[in-house]
Amino acid sequence: MFLSVFDMFKVGIGPSSSHTMGPMVAAARFLDAMRAAPFACHGLRASLHGSLAFTGVGHATDRATILGLAGFHPETYVAEAAEAELARIKTDHTLHPDGLPALRFDPDSDLIFDYDRALPGHANGMILMATDAQGDVILQETYYSIGGGFVLTEAELEAGKATDEGAPVPYPFKSAAEMLDMARASGLSIAAMKRANEVSRHGDINFRTRTARIWQVMTDCIDRGLAGDGILPGGLKVKRRAGGIHRALLAERGQNLSAPHTINDWISAYAMAVNEENAAGGQVVTAPTNGAAGVLPATLRYYLDHVPGAAPSHVEDFLLTAAAIGGLVKFNASISGAEAGCQAEVGSAAAMAAAGLCAVMGGTPEQVENAAEIALEHHLGMTCDPVRGLVQVPCIERNGLGAIKAVSAASLALRGTGDHFVPLDACIETMRQTGQDMSEKYKETALGGLAVNVPNC
Repeated sequence: MFLSVFDMFKVGIGPSSSHTMGPMVAAARFLDAMRAAPFACHGLRASLHGSLAFTGVGHATDRATILGLAGFHPETYVAEAAEAELARIKTDHTLHPDGLPALRFDPDSDLIFDYDRALPGHANGMILMATDAQGDVILQETYYSIGGGFVLTEAELEAGKATDEGAPVPYPFKSAAEMLDMARASGLSIAAMKRANEVSRHGDINFRTRTARIWQVMTDCIDRGLAGDGILPGGLKVKRRAGGIHRALLAERGQNLSAPHTINDWISAYAMAVNEENAAGGQVVTAPTNGAAGVLPATLRYYLDHVPGAAPSHVEDFLLTAAAIGGLVKFNASISGAEAGCQAEVGSAAAMAAAGLCAVMGGTPEQVENAAEIALEHHLGMTCDPVRGLVQVPCIERNGLGAIKAVSAASLALRGTGDHFVPLDACIETMRQTGQDMSEKYKETALGGLAVNVPNC
């Protein structure tokens, strides 16, 4: 099994990888199908189902779908151009994607939130339709946004499409047990094995260039968040807090005013900065999702800025190790909040971050696996219950606590030998089973939990 670093870490936009990025990617795929069709299309329609319907407005799924059908893509998204295009579409009721004629599309009638009909393949389902001059559907496809910006068609999902379709890689581990066996046999670290897999597909220079960009986008996002102030969009009137916390922490430096546990505030500020940017629709990196995008960069920033002996040269190993763990979780369980609750998002992110931190602090493969297990184990059962369907409450603070847990998990693992009671594979399977048994109202539908028990206006 091979899931690339560049599959786990995608540059995109907030507020949600599954609800914003996924629908935009699905729309791009549908436009390609229309371009390849032997007949002319005159209009477009879209219907959103399951979690995409219930929390679609809060997650900007409607905007993302429209912009995707207009030709926008997450990685090249420009906010000013998107706003101008949305305003034009609402007035002109036409879309103008490259390589296709002008297409009729009225957002009020051609984008349907179907709250009554869930699609069978996944909680995040959508149907895209192209119509002829008379308005009859002549091309249709069902897409599922399965978390982290990954999108499958109905046929691909039913066929159990593998995450890997390329040439064989040197270390194709599908479980943590296989990963550790290969590490022992080869004498390599998890990062070194993962690097060999990546270079075999992407080449060394390309891999290094793209990995450096991932971290640059992550750290730029932290910096923007720490500089930001004001109220987040969406109607909850949630204030940005990361910048204020950061300024207070800077003011306390050198004054002997801080207790040792204040380091947790630094970690939380870094994570909250990312998720405040995400909530505002800014540029983030899925890690492994947008809703959990702050955990890993906060943990890495903590390492670089606060751990003695830390070096930027270790960033690659951190990301490689984290991606290896994230790939195991996605392949054997889920990284989708709509499928398995927030344990699949922040829990997975904490496991990835704990593994990365443990690795760059000198942990053995066994200690790295232990760190990931500790972090994931202590997120088991966590629900996804965003108030008003916005990726703000409790999501922003939850990333801060996820990063703190990641650091604690790595530290505990480094204090041990790597021997431990619960294997990571067993923990991942437990998370899968827990998500399967979890009530739908606690899986990103905003129909349970805090979403119904906290006044949201």
